[in-house]
Amino acid sequence: MYWSRPYKACLLLICLVIAAVSSLHWLVEPNLRSGIPAPFDSIAPKDASVEDTAALQQKRTKLIPSTFVQVIDEKETSTLKQNLERQLSEIELVAKSKNAGRIGPVNLTNKEQAWLSSSSKKTVTVWEKTIEVAANRMLSQGLINTLARDQLQNAASIQLSDIYNQGTPPLTLGSKLISNTFYGRSNLRTDPARSQRLLEELVTKQGIPTIEIKKGDLITRKGQPISPQAYEVLDHFGMISRSPRPFAWLGRFIEALACCGVLLLVMRRERPCLQARHGLLALGLLLITQGSKVWFGAAVSPLAVIVPPTLLIAQGLGTTSALAWMAIGSFLWPNPISGFGEGRMIVACAVAAVVALQAGSMRSRAQLLQMAVVLPLGALTAEWFLIRNQIGSSNSDWSRLAPNSNELVSEAMLMGALMMLAILLIPLLESTFGLITRARLMELADQERPLLRKLSLEAPGTFEHTLMLSGLAEEGARSIGADVDLVRTGALYHDVGKLHAPQWFIENQTNGKNPHDEIDDPYLSANVLQAHVDEGLKLAKRYRLPRPIADFIPEHQGTLKMGYFLHRAREKDPSISEDDFRYRGPIPRSRETAILMLADGCEAALRSLDQNTTDKQASQTVRQIIRTRQRDGQLKESSLSRAEVEMVVRSFVRVWRRMRHRRISYPIAPRKAYPA
Repeated sequence: MYWSRPYKACLLLICLVIAAVSSLHWLVEPNLRSGIPAPFDSIAPKDASVEDTAALQQKRTKLIPSTFVQVIDEKETSTLKQNLERQLSEIELVAKSKNAGRIGPVNLTNKEQAWLSSSSKKTVTVWEKTIEVAANRMLSQGLINTLARDQLQNAASIQLSDIYNQGTPPLTLGSKLISNTFYGRSNLRTDPARSQRLLEELVTKQGIPTIEIKKGDLITRKGQPISPQAYEVLDHFGMISRSPRPFAWLGRFIEALACCGVLLLVMRRERPCLQARHGLLALGLLLITQGSKVWFGAAVSPLAVIVPPTLLIAQGLGTTSALAWMAIGSFLWPNPISGFGEGRMIVACAVAAVVALQAGSMRSRAQLLQMAVVLPLGALTAEWFLIRNQIGSSNSDWSRLAPNSNELVSEAMLMGALMMLAILLIPLLESTFGLITRARLMELADQERPLLRKLSLEAPGTFEHTLMLSGLAEEGARSIGADVDLVRTGALYHDVGKLHAPQWFIENQTNGKNPHDEIDDPYLSANVLQAHVDEGLKLAKRYRLPRPIADFIPEHQGTLKMGYFLHRAREKDPSISEDDFRYRGPIPRSRETAILMLADGCEAALRSLDQNTTDKQASQTVRQIIRTRQRDGQLKESSLSRAEVEMVVRSFVRVWRRMRHRRISYPIAPRKAYPA
């Protein structure tokens, strides 16, 4: 199928972005990293004492909780002072009102109420100043918000005890006001600079951890993961290059770009009528996967980023495309995998292959949901038993594959959740990208759907023809391994265009009158035949049939001659051009539409054979019709091989043999006459 220039440009742009993302780390990251397999054996060239950064960071982490330095927060201190002044003002209102029932900032005892009422203004003012001084002393020492209320009140009483005696109303009332204002509040904040200085002092006092290495010691062994300590030693000796590697980057860039091209070629090989939107979907999923690998680094889960997209590709574009996508997605892995290394990738690829093989043939969404539940459990079991038990810990080369149980469980749950999300997104992707899944084909083949129901009511002869043709084409597709569900559903809709004028087609004529005989104009009759293709495409668009189903409408006729009307036209004018009496096509571009064309040509001929016709004669009839189509160039873009054509011939004869079987004539007893 021809792709327009904007689509080609968009596909090329996505391929370039994928290649850039896949190769980015060769420009911005060092050539060696902790956790990846060492590319060579490295030997220490001399004695050295190397700072152990990992151990130092671990020590810093342990010391951080004990090195928080706090200082007075002047803004919070000012707020607390204002709150205390507000409460003192409310206490004055209580004193002036001389109303013991008035609700103030704190609960007053009778003695405290009596003292407030009887004290002069000067005495109350001095008392307020004394309380403010005591509060300032407490604030200057710092408040913490977790101190108990009674402890705060006791501290305030101690501050006021220099002026007032214990138990007197001025002291008890003042301590209650202070504790009520300060309770649950803090005027301290952490000072990062002082905390850092204290942390460095403690680290220096305890000593900086170092790695002692002697000349000739083995730092890394080729193929073994680089430990954090080995990485520090390699960096100390200048064995790690942090400069960009343009040639390595270019190689990875070209490699990723070529993988994108191979993916599109494989998809187009499986589906000759592949739409550009389908390529955009596959490349878009690959871009999301590559971006996730770069974003999450070594912690990314292969099961989570490989399996769900494979499910989407298998459902919408087929098993081969899904396997190709899975292979390329795993091949372009830019980072080492944490945990148990290659084992996660091995299991992820195995699970994704199962998904590609199974999801491509599943015919209902319920089966997909069951798979989304079973496969995570299967992946968890495979990782746990196969890798942990069968790959023994005594084997040093594979011991790093041993899994961590918590990691496996969380990874399996994440994969299951993403698979559920992918299944929910399938209907949306069907309409957005023009995909056609097995479940969608089953829904479209339901004969109670509005368009098929309308065809059965308004053009019953055509509907019966489609049912018979569907069985014939389905058997032909099954014989060569073509898409049986697609052929069956396409056959049901291939002649819906005859709804625009059912009586112009012989299978719907019940009164013996043929409108073509009445108009006696071969050109108009040819236009009517072409119109059933044009109107069919309009109906397909109106009822939102997927593109692969709509393709059956024009391609089942291809550019065939309208032989009967061409003959009648040449009886009147022998110079008539044959092109005026051909369908406008296109010719079949897939095995499925080609099979339907052959079935459409053979169905009427096979039904017209009498009961005494042998299988050999039926085969000759079918081959003659198919050869005519081949000589006319109708099958040259369908990718049907000669062997496949022969298998289709035999399948048509098998169906014809089932159709012509004889029935036993049962005797019917005469009806008993009853007396009048």
